[in-house]
Amino acid sequence: MKKFFMFLAVIGFMAISAQAQEQEAAAPAAQEEVAAPAAQEEVSAADQLKVERDEPLHQQLKAKFIEGGAGFMALILLCLILGLAICIERIITLGLAQTNTKKLLGKVEKALQEGSVEEAKEICRNTRGPVASIFYQGLDRVAAGQSVEEAEKSIVSYGSVEMGKLENGLSWVTLFIAIAPMLGFMGTVLGLIDAFDAIEVAGDISPTVVAGGMKLALITTVGGLIVGVILQIFYNYLVSKVESIVLSMEDASISLVDLLVSYKK
Repeated sequence: MKKFFMFLAVIGFMAISAQAQEQEAAAPAAQEEVAAPAAQEEVSAADQLKVERDEPLHQQLKAKFIEGGAGFMALILLCLILGLAICIERIITLGLAQTNTKKLLGKVEKALQEGSVEEAKEICRNTRGPVASIFYQGLDRVAAGQSVEEAEKSIVSYGSVEMGKLENGLSWVTLFIAIAPMLGFMGTVLGLIDAFDAIEVAGDISPTVVAGGMKLALITTVGGLIVGVILQIFYNYLVSKVESIVLSMEDASISLVDLLVSYKK
C-alpha cells in the first residue's frame, strides 16, 4: 500500500513538473505574440508617416489645417485672405498712382510759357495720379487770380489729402498682422489645456496622452506666424511704395511752385 502511494506521489510530481515546463515554454511565445502587434503597429505608423510626407504639398497643407482645428485655423486663414486682398488692391492702386513727373512738368512748363493756365490745367486733368491732382489744385488757384503763396498752401493741403488716400487700408493690414499670431497663440493655449485635461483623465503623463493637444498647439502657432510673416512682407513693400510716391509728390510740388513764381513775373 505504501508503495502504491509512493508511486502516485511520483506520478503527480512528474505531472506538475511537466505542466510547469509547458507554462515556462508558453510564456516567451505569448510575449512574442504581444510584442508582434506592437512592432507591427510601430511599422505601420512609420509607413503612414512616410506616405504623408510623400503626398503633394496641397494635400499636406490640407491635412495640417484639419489637424490644427477648423475653428482657429479658419480664422487665421481668413486673416490671410483679407490681408492679401487689401495688399493686392493697394499694389494696383499705387501702381496706377505713379506718374512720370518730369514729363508732366515739361508739359505744364510749356503751357505756362505760352501763357495758357487753362491748357496747363487741362493737361493735369487728363493725367492720372496724385501729382497731377496736386498740380491741378495749384494751377486752379492761380487761374482764379490768387497769389503764389495761396496756391502753395493749397498744394500742401491737397498733398496731405492725397497722402492719406495712398495710405488708405494699410491700418487693416497691420491689424491682421497682429491678430493672426495672437490667434495662433490662443490655439496654443487651448491645445495645452486639452493636453492637461487628457493627463488628468488618464492619470498618466505619456507621449500618447499629450501628443494630440501639443500637436494642435504647435500647428496653430505655426499657422499664425506664417500669416503674420507673409502680411508683414507685403506691408513693408507697400510702405516703401507710398514713401517713394510721397517723395516724388513733394519734389514735383516744389518744382511747380517755382514755375508759378516764374509765370507770375
